[in-house]
Amino acid sequence: MKKLIRTPLIFILMAMYSCQSTETPSQERLPNIVVIYADDLGYGDVGAYGATEIKTPNIDRLAMGGQRFTDGYASSATCSPSRYALLTGTYPWRNENAKILAGTAPLLIDTAQMTLAKMLRAQGYSTAVIGKWHLGLGNGDVNWNEHIAPGPNEVGFDYAFIMSATQDRVPTVYIKNGRVVNLDPSDPIMVDYNQNFEGEPTGLDNPELTTLKWHHGHNNSIVNGIPRIGFMKGGESAKWNDEEMADTFLNEAKKFVNEHQDRPFFLYYALQQPHVPRTPHTRFQGASGMGPRGDAIVEADWCLGELVKTLEDLGLAEHTMIIFSSDNGPVLNDGYYDDAIEKLGKHTPSGPLRGGKYSLFQAGTRVPFISYWPGNIEPGVSNALISQMDLMASFASLTKANIDATDSKNMLDVLMGKSDAGREALILEATSRTALRKGNWMMIPPYIGPAIVHDVNIEIGNDQQYQLYNLEEDIGEQHNLAASDSAMLKDMIATYKEIIGDNQPEIEQLELK
Repeated sequence: MKKLIRTPLIFILMAMYSCQSTETPSQERLPNIVVIYADDLGYGDVGAYGATEIKTPNIDRLAMGGQRFTDGYASSATCSPSRYALLTGTYPWRNENAKILAGTAPLLIDTAQMTLAKMLRAQGYSTAVIGKWHLGLGNGDVNWNEHIAPGPNEVGFDYAFIMSATQDRVPTVYIKNGRVVNLDPSDPIMVDYNQNFEGEPTGLDNPELTTLKWHHGHNNSIVNGIPRIGFMKGGESAKWNDEEMADTFLNEAKKFVNEHQDRPFFLYYALQQPHVPRTPHTRFQGASGMGPRGDAIVEADWCLGELVKTLEDLGLAEHTMIIFSSDNGPVLNDGYYDDAIEKLGKHTPSGPLRGGKYSLFQAGTRVPFISYWPGNIEPGVSNALISQMDLMASFASLTKANIDATDSKNMLDVLMGKSDAGREALILEATSRTALRKGNWMMIPPYIGPAIVHDVNIEIGNDQQYQLYNLEEDIGEQHNLAASDSAMLKDMIATYKEIIGDNQPEIEQLELK
């Protein structure tokens, strides 16, 4: 009879574990990625960037716990081009259609084009876009009563809960994975951006039906007492409640995180605040003392805080990289009388910068930009030059994705706080005009046209002479050095031409010499 050999329990358990576990340190789960994108939030609208008259504790917490970039840029001073660049890693001026889009515009992103969502989905991520889209839908002739495609789902997003364009444009409905939410088939939606539907009231003809008065451009169909851009008829059961919009998008974002916590996810959470019409929930009305614009910023800050709290409650915070930024700079009166100017007080939405939304001056594109990842990103302030376009190459590096990236630069070490070696140069765009940021210098080519957009009272950067500014000494761009520093101007023009190539927009521009 053979003698029975007893193996200690600890060795049995170790053998079982070695057989079952195939995960090595190099194969650990990839981090979740959340991009939180504000709408028209200025460099000076956030406490961490110097605001004293408005409180943004949740954004400030990210800034203090992560990398706060002083030289972080959107690619454009308007929304659709910036969103295009963010999601594709490509300069918007390379696409002639990358302009502010109407609510009926076709999809701006080619379905064959690489996007953040496509790249990350190929790496095993669940992907979602929740909030403002404004990158076009369909092929230019959308039937809002049927499945709408192509759209976010066709460019890499597994889940999409969006508004098609902006809150001030029709159609004023939510769209979930290509279908209008709560649509009654017996009350079909009709949309037209050229002419009204017979018998439908408008802000222009029926001001007595409005609760928010239009200032310029927003005098078409009235929804919830707010006159909009464009004409819409039908779809009554599907129309959104403006004051509940922030809660609606937040709840969708939290739901997505809860349902996908067991695998890596990418969430593009596109806030609608503080874009017009500013319609904060009653909980936030009066919270800032600055009227609806200030209240909308406070509401947006709360939304961000609630999403971060959800990540923390689920134990996901240390496994999630968060990027917070804005699509362009600030604007006060952008189409409605809403006390944004009258109640501004001492607050300066642009901070020390010149210009604002629509502008080639710094305030048009230089925006709050924060990277946050507890336990992984070293807290600090970075002066590295970085663009939202760089997220494509940076996330590719983070997730070991193999992509071709021409305009996007790998700034992962910069985002992680391990390096301050930012971009050497960056082309900035505003309403089909371009300029160059290189090192500490800014060069704006000569442009013929108005110097100020009077409807919004913002300097847009047009001048018939070259403009050259040393931002290290003159962040407010008050002293044009083009005449006194010809050597630097020549160098800037050469770099500008090298990057732009044949893509200089065909506008009334003086010849580059």
